[in-house]
Amino acid sequence: MRLTQVAQRATDLARATAFSTDLLGAPPAATYDPPGLVFFDLDGTRLLLEGGAPSATLYVEVDDLEAAVERLRTRGVEVTGEPHVIVIHEDDTLGPAGTQEWQAFVLDSEGNTVGLVEQRRPA
Repeated sequence: MRLTQVAQRATDLARATAFSTDLLGAPPAATYDPPGLVFFDLDGTRLLLEGGAPSATLYVEVDDLEAAVERLRTRGVEVTGEPHVIVIHEDDTLGPAGTQEWQAFVLDSEGNTVGLVEQRRPA
């Protein structure tokens, strides 16, 4: 089984599209307006921005957590959780064994929480 699509609330579709384009570093894969649907391709899983969708917490992998947080902060994005270790992976069940999973949290343009995730080897 594979996750195909995640829907996210977008009260202002243009604003949400601009935020997601900046965050993900890629333009939408498809836009249907009407009825007001924007799709991004996240490595084979679709992110759907839609006015009628409920809010969801999305987690996005980044290469450099601190740099991503600072880039977003300088663009006026509200950081609600600074970078910190969530868990140390002892096996390969949810991440590479021996890595630390770091996360930070921001609010997108629509008030939805976005988790930023980086896997790090301890120094």
